[in-house]
Amino acid sequence: MPLKFATLGALMAAAMLAGCSTTSSESAKDSVATEAGRSRCDASAAQFTIGKKASPELLEQARTKAGAQNARFLKPNDMITLEYRSDRLNLNTDNNLVITRVNCG
Repeated sequence: MPLKFATLGALMAAAMLAGCSTTSSESAKDSVATEAGRSRCDASAAQFTIGKKASPELLEQARTKAGAQNARFLKPNDMITLEYRSDRLNLNTDNNLVITRVNCG
């Protein structure tokens, strides 16, 4: 009887591990799909905004040129999260809403 339980346990463990494994071609396809779903931000393409007054039109134009999925203005005293998102463009402004710095994150 103990031999049956040991055999059954080993068989169940092997079945569980086999269900968790993937082939390398499947994981490569998944990573390509993930990369295609989210584009990386290129802050250098949005440097033209420095010195300009913040506006929704300028934000959208900078986001498009930088290839970012999201964009936002950050004023000097704005509270921000510490998460880094490679697909987000940040346009930092002074108190007069003039853009002073461009970065991704």
